Amino acid sequence: MRRVYMDHAATTGVHPEVLVEMLPYLKENLGNPSSIYSWGREAKAAVEKARARVATLLGAQAAEIVFTSGGTEADNFALFGVARANRKKGNHIITTKIEHHAVLHAAQELEKEGFRVTYLPVDKDGLVRGEDLEQALTPETILVSIMFANNEVGTIEPIGELVKIVKDRNPDIIFHTDAVQAVGIIPIDVREIGVDLLSLSGHKIYGPKGVGALYIRRGTNIKPFVVGGAQERKWRAGTENVPGIVGLGKAAELAGIEMTERAQHLTQLRQALIEGIQEKIDHVRLNGHPTKRLPGNVNFSFEFVEGESLLLNLDLAGIAASSGSACTSGSLEPSHVLIALGVPPEVAHGSLRLTLGRENTQEDVEHVLTVLPEIVAKLRSMSPLVPEGV
Repeated sequence: MRRVYMDHAATTGVHPEVLVEMLPYLKENLGNPSSIYSWGREAKAAVEKARARVATLLGAQAAEIVFTSGGTEADNFALFGVARANRKKGNHIITTKIEHHAVLHAAQELEKEGFRVTYLPVDKDGLVRGEDLEQALTPETILVSIMFANNEVGTIEPIGELVKIVKDRNPDIIFHTDAVQAVGIIPIDVREIGVDLLSLSGHKIYGPKGVGALYIRRGTNIKPFVVGGAQERKWRAGTENVPGIVGLGKAAELAGIEMTERAQHLTQLRQALIEGIQEKIDHVRLNGHPTKRLPGNVNFSFEFVEGESLLLNLDLAGIAASSGSACTSGSLEPSHVLIALGVPPEVAHGSLRLTLGRENTQEDVEHVLTVLPEIVAKLRSMSPLVPEGV
């Protein structure tokens, strides 16, 4: 049976060159970066080399990169760290209804601590409207957190424009973006867009799982989130995950080198998949912006079909996909992102996310376009919800 992996937004495989760089730090180079003897100094040098590589990818300074255990910790660090450090200046936070739960749940926890949170709506394509952001700003606003690109529908937000709206009103308001789905996929220059904080994750760009980073612009007022040691310039306590950090650094370097080529490849496959689904299957809705979307993201809602059944049947056919965020794949609730886009709950339940990666081929796309219509037709034939004639 042919096997096709199309869930790269959930996780990617480790790039072979990344694995090669990681292996010595899993075997021979076993030092703790905080130790002063030679093994420790070698490990420290490897961590700093990786820090410089990540900074280069973002257009940042190496000292502005703090390594974390992943994107979720980086998001939590940003929200909790800024809110608690700036409590005396105000208690208002702005985010959106389509954020990853790493941001949404952190915001909800902060509400329990007395902070007031505004959750901005989005348009039918998932874009945040500048006028909504401008109207939400108050003298008490201390933090705005808006994702760079949505993990479910792939819509790319106009972050530079949104930052300008905030900074024109009050330069002291701190702007964070969850860029886990965007870093290494599309060009990002933190100096150009003007964000203060940016979250990223290694396993979305062919690096290892369990490692990420938070960009903290020099001078940003933020409290450490993990305490108990002096690592990461006292920003994040705990012995550094040296192999993971080395892997993230190499993945960042490769992403910078290969980004244009990867984007062209993924965009071509994405368009072929979108057009093929629209041609072969009736009663479908493309979710997310038609053009302002990540190169490898395809998200459709199929009417009269249940998403979980789609996934199970695709899995039986050797195709890995998702019905939304990997972090909520066990939930029976319809996607909060699709609901925010105005998709009716009964249609949102029939959503399918196919996310392409560097190793996918045109043959993979053609295989999915052969298998998927048959599965949808079979499921609809068994559904009592299908109107006559469909």
